[in-house]
Amino acid sequence: MDDDIDELARMIQSAKRAVVFTGAGISTECGIPDFRSPGGFWTRYKPIEFSAYLASEETRLEAWRRYFMIYDTVSHAVPGRGHKVIAKLYHEGKVSHVITQNIDDLHRVSGVPEEAIIELHGNGSYAKCLSCGERYELAWARATIESEKRPPYCVSCAGIVKTATISFGQAMPDQEMADARAATFNADLFLALGSSLQVFPAANFPVMAKSNRARLVIINREPTGLDALADLVVQGELGDVLAATAERLWP
Repeated sequence: MDDDIDELARMIQSAKRAVVFTGAGISTECGIPDFRSPGGFWTRYKPIEFSAYLASEETRLEAWRRYFMIYDTVSHAVPGRGHKVIAKLYHEGKVSHVITQNIDDLHRVSGVPEEAIIELHGNGSYAKCLSCGERYELAWARATIESEKRPPYCVSCAGIVKTATISFGQAMPDQEMADARAATFNADLFLALGSSLQVFPAANFPVMAKSNRARLVIINREPTGLDALADLVVQGELGDVLAATAERLWP
């Protein structure tokens, strides 16, 4: 692995417009589990489809109950080693954007500015109205549910309020997808970190980068279906790999 890490450091050093793409693996060392893995949350609870969420107050209450069960477990997580290395690479001008499948907000907390983060699956740290887009804090949503015994509605337009995440069956956000495509096609190095690269359409971005002649690096604990496309594949714990790479970059 030492040779791989040396090569990764060289690739980052020579890059001018690197894009980082992150999945659940970057946050597992922060205490946030991969919900899709065997034994994960979605293997124990059938996901609630977006259409079902819209159709029933009872279903929305159940969705909120599940969400707060997860949120109360992971809300105290802090950025891990991988997040910190990425933030430093951004501030040193090596990384232009961070495209993430995660909803944990840890890239922003680590110091990457919001305008450089593209959240494909939304953000789980707040809620918003599905009709007018007004933002609501989760504490308000919880208090509303507890006091009114029903799911929250927008105080401005009476629309349905939902966590600012993309649910199963919900359309991907147009602006974020467009921003991610633009960043990907401008990249000279694409770093796919901690993602199984099995969730589409998000997993198309490494393919786009490679087709546009960017170098592709995949770092993940397990093999991915796109490993054959990559210029470099490193299998290992993401925090360990990025921490070792940082030692080469900033001895």
